[in-house]
Amino acid sequence: MAAGDAAASKGRQEDAGRGTAAQAKLSIRGVGKRFGALEAVAGCGFDIAPGTIVSIVGPSGCGKTTLLWMMSGLHQPTEGQILLDGTAVTGPRPEIGLVFQEANLLPWRNLIDNIHFPFEIKGLRPETAWIDHLLERVGLRGFERRFPRELSGGMQQRAAIVRALALRPSVLLMDEPFGALDAFTREDMNRLVEEIWLETRTTIVFITHSIEEAIFLSDRVVVLSKRPGRVQSDYAVPFAHPRTLETMASREVFDLMNRIKADIYGAPAPARAAE
Repeated sequence: MAAGDAAASKGRQEDAGRGTAAQAKLSIRGVGKRFGALEAVAGCGFDIAPGTIVSIVGPSGCGKTTLLWMMSGLHQPTEGQILLDGTAVTGPRPEIGLVFQEANLLPWRNLIDNIHFPFEIKGLRPETAWIDHLLERVGLRGFERRFPRELSGGMQQRAAIVRALALRPSVLLMDEPFGALDAFTREDMNRLVEEIWLETRTTIVFITHSIEEAIFLSDRVVVLSKRPGRVQSDYAVPFAHPRTLETMASREVFDLMNRIKADIYGAPAPARAAE
C-alpha cells in the first residue's frame, strides 16, 4: 500500500473507532477464545458506538461467529472482556438480541406464538402494539396464525428479526442471517434491515461473508485475520443512508471492496486507475 493510502486508511480507522471508552455501546477489550488446544480468537479489541451498524468479515473459520457469541454472553472469553454500556457481559443480557443463521422458529408454534415465546420465558406481557407495528413493517401482517412450514425462508427470517426486536434490545447481533437466501430475497432483506435501523437506531453487529452486503449496511467494516481471528483492519464506510443503487455502483464502493478483499485474501489491492 502506498504511503498516502496507508495514511488515509489509518485516518479512516481512527475516525471509525472514536466512539470509545465511556461513549462506546460495546467494548471488545483484548478478547481471546480457546476451545481446548484450538485458539479461535486472539487479542481482539475495538469499540462500537451507539446507534451504528458494524459488520465483521473475514476468511471462513476465522472466529467471526465465536466473537459474536461472546458479545451475546452465550460464550465467555478465555481472556479479555466485553463491555456493554461499561459493564461486563458475563451471560445473556435482555438488552442484547440475537438473530441466528437459521430462523430457529419452533415448528409446532404459529408465527405469533413464536414471537411471544421469549416473553413467556421471561414472564413478561408482550407489547402488542409494538409487535403489530414490526409485523406490518416487515410485511407479515395477516400471517400471524401461519406455521413455519407455511412460510418461505425469507418470511421466516423476517419473523426471527421481529422476535429479536420485540423485546426492544439496544443491541442486535446478527450471525450471517441471510446466507441461505436467494440473491433477490437477500437484497430485499438488506434493505429491510437498513429501513428498520433508520427507524430504531438500534446498535447492530452483523456477521457476513459478503463484502458488498457489509458495505451496503454498515458504518464500519471490521476485517478479521485467519484463525486465530485478530482485527486486521477497520474501515469506515463514508456513504449516507439510505444507500442507493448509484452509491453501490460507484467507484468509491468498488475501491473499498477491493481493499477489503485484499486484506482477506492476502493480495495487494489493485492500483487505482489513472483518472
